[in-house]
Amino acid sequence: MKKIIILFCFTVSMQTAFAQKLNVDSLIQKITTEKDEDKKLELTTAFYTPGINNDPGYPIEIGLKLLRQSQADKNTIEEASAYSFLGHGYRLLGNNIKALDYHHKAIALAEGSGNFSLLSIAKLQMGHIYKDRGEYDKAIQIYQSSSNDAEKGKNELIKAWPLGNLGSVYLATNKLDSALMYSQRVYESHLRTKDKNLQMLAFVNLAGVHSKMGHGPLAITWYNMAIQESAGTSNTRYLNMVYSGLADHYQSIQQTDSCKLYARKAIESVSQTPFFYLSSKPAQLLAGIYENNNCDSTLKYARIFKIANDSLNSSKANQQIVLMTFDEDLRQQELVIEKIKAHEERQQNIQYILIALGIVTFLILFFVLSHSIIINGKWISFFGILGLLIVFEFINLLIHPFLERVTHHSPVLMLLALVCIAALLVPLHHKIEKWATAKLVEKNKKIRLAAAKRTIEQLENNQTN
Repeated sequence: MKKIIILFCFTVSMQTAFAQKLNVDSLIQKITTEKDEDKKLELTTAFYTPGINNDPGYPIEIGLKLLRQSQADKNTIEEASAYSFLGHGYRLLGNNIKALDYHHKAIALAEGSGNFSLLSIAKLQMGHIYKDRGEYDKAIQIYQSSSNDAEKGKNELIKAWPLGNLGSVYLATNKLDSALMYSQRVYESHLRTKDKNLQMLAFVNLAGVHSKMGHGPLAITWYNMAIQESAGTSNTRYLNMVYSGLADHYQSIQQTDSCKLYARKAIESVSQTPFFYLSSKPAQLLAGIYENNNCDSTLKYARIFKIANDSLNSSKANQQIVLMTFDEDLRQQELVIEKIKAHEERQQNIQYILIALGIVTFLILFFVLSHSIIINGKWISFFGILGLLIVFEFINLLIHPFLERVTHHSPVLMLLALVCIAALLVPLHHKIEKWATAKLVEKNKKIRLAAAKRTIEQLENNQTN
C-alpha cells in the first residue's frame, strides 16, 4: 500500500512539473510570435507569479529558454528579459555576483531598446540585490529610477512594483511616513490588478509600518492576513518575511515567548530550502535573546546566523560586488555624458542645416534680384562679395572639426592645414568674385538698359497718340 501511495505522489509531482514546463514553453512561444513590443513585454510579466519567487530553478529555466529564443529571433526585449530572469534566479540562490552580472547585461540591453517598462524591470531586479544586502541608499536610488522609467511606460503592473519595494526599504530605514504612503499605493494597485506578489508585499509592509507606529492590533491583523494568503502554498520567502516581522514586532513590545516562537518559525520556513541565508536575521534575534541565560541556544543560533550571513555577505563577495557596482555607476555616468554629447551634436547639426538653408535662400534671392531692376550694380557687387564670404566661411566651419580629428588638435598641424586651405580658397574666392560680380553686374546693366528703352518707347508712343 505504501509503495502505491509513493508511486501516486511521484506521478502527480511529475505531471505537475511537466505541466509547468509545458506552460513555460507555450508562453515563450506566444512571446516570440507577438509582434507588438508592449504586448510582448506584458506576456513576459505573466511569469512573475509567486512561484517564481520561491523556486530559484524556475526563473533560471525561463531565462535560459528565453535567451536561446531571443538569439534565434535577434530580439532585444526577449534577450533583456531573459537576463533579468537569470539574475533573479541566481539572486534567489544567494549568488549575488552572478546575479548582478546578468542584471547589468539586462539594463544595458533595455537602455538600447528604448522601452521604458523593460528598463524599469531590469533596474527593479538589480535593486533587490542591494535591498537584500542592506545597502538601502543604493536600493532607494535604483528603485526610484525604476519607478521614473515605469511611469514613462504603458504597463500598469510594472508601475506598481518599484513602489512596493520602496515601501520595504523606507520601512527598514524607519522612514514610516514614506513607507506607509508607498505601501498604501501598492495595496490600491493590488485591488486593481489582483496581483498576488503585490498583495503579499503590501500586507507585509503595512503590518511592519503599523507595528513600528505602535498600532499593535492593526499590525497583527495585517500579519495574519499575510499568513492566511501564504497558507497551503510554497511561498517560503514570504512566510519567512511574515514570521521575521512578527518576531520583530513581539520583541518591540517585550513579549519574548512570542518573539522566540515566530523567530523559530522564520528559520524553519527556509531551513530545508535554497533560501537558508534568510535565517540570518531571526537567528541573530534568537542569539541575542538567549545570550544571558542559555549558552547552548546562544551558540546554536549564533552558528546559524554566521553560516547564513557568510553565505550572503562574505568579504570576497562584498569586494566583488563593490567593484561591479562601481563599474556600473561609471558606465551610467558615461552614458549620461554620451547622451549630452549626442544632444549637443544634434543641436549643432540642426544649426548647420539651418545655416545651409539660409545660404541657399540668400543665393536664390540674390540671383532673382540681380535679374531685376530693383537693385543696381553696387548692390549686386556688395551682396555678391557677402554671399561668397558666407559660403567660404561655412565651408571652413564644416572642415574645422575634421581637421581637429585628423591632426589630433596639434596647433602646428592645424596651422599648416589652415594655411594650405587658405592658399586654395583665397585665390579661388577672388576669381569667383570677379567672375560672378562682373557677369551679374553686366547682366543687370543690360536688363536695366532694356527696361529703360521700353519705358522711353512707351513714353514716345503716349506723346504721339
